[in-house]
Amino acid sequence: MEIRELQMKAAQIRKDLLTMIHRAKTGHTGGSLSNTDILTALYYRVMNNNPSNPKDANRDRFVLSKGHSVESLWAILADRGFFPREELLTFSQFGTKFIGHPNNKVPGIEMNTGALGHGLAVAVGMALAAKRDGKAYRAYCLMGDGEQAEGSVWEAAMAGAHYKLDNLIGIIDRNRLQISGTTEEVMGLEPLEEKWAAFGWNVISINGNDMNELVRTFEAIPTVAGKPTLVMANTVKGKGVSFAENVAHWHHHVPNDAELEKALSELDALIAAYQQEEEVR
Repeated sequence: MEIRELQMKAAQIRKDLLTMIHRAKTGHTGGSLSNTDILTALYYRVMNNNPSNPKDANRDRFVLSKGHSVESLWAILADRGFFPREELLTFSQFGTKFIGHPNNKVPGIEMNTGALGHGLAVAVGMALAAKRDGKAYRAYCLMGDGEQAEGSVWEAAMAGAHYKLDNLIGIIDRNRLQISGTTEEVMGLEPLEEKWAAFGWNVISINGNDMNELVRTFEAIPTVAGKPTLVMANTVKGKGVSFAENVAHWHHHVPNDAELEKALSELDALIAAYQQEEEVR
């Protein structure tokens, strides 16, 4: 997909995840909205993944370590054809596979996540396996910024650098808000980029809601041989919905009928603007 197509796709995915959360009356809205651009860039442009063969030995691996923000991932996997779209109607219903965190009973999900701090360690193992097996696939791991308070993240970071895993890409959804306030109030993280660099990672800081920057950055990796890459994706929590942006309350706020209607209207207007720009071009 080209950049404009990716931008329109991200807006549609935001509509889908908002509708899903509203229908289920549960979900993590703010973080799913902030990571949508990252996931859209990966799944529609960057990663090697095939819905018709989700267990392909050469596929790129993706781990959503911030598993509570799964709604954007469910919407993308459905849109890509990993499973029928209508199955999303069961999201968070009794007996469903589509729960509030990634579930590896669903095609396209590599591991169950939910307890924060676990994903990167598994991604290290995936990347190390690729090196030892002589495979070309990469392992991508999306973490939350609040998750950086977990000690297991830093153990995994140390291992990734030790094994010189330049096929390992860590991504932090740096929206600076978590369930109980700002990350700096809850557990100060700064200087976060310097900390990752000190652990031996190649650190790249970008606007994580800018599709051009996301694609350009991911497609250039690895930029340093023998080092894992950490993409510090500076994002806006609640991105794409004006009244949800940078509002901590939207961490797991479920939009009511009026809020959903307003949010969908804003996203429809954004898609229409993108389409008009394309017609002018």
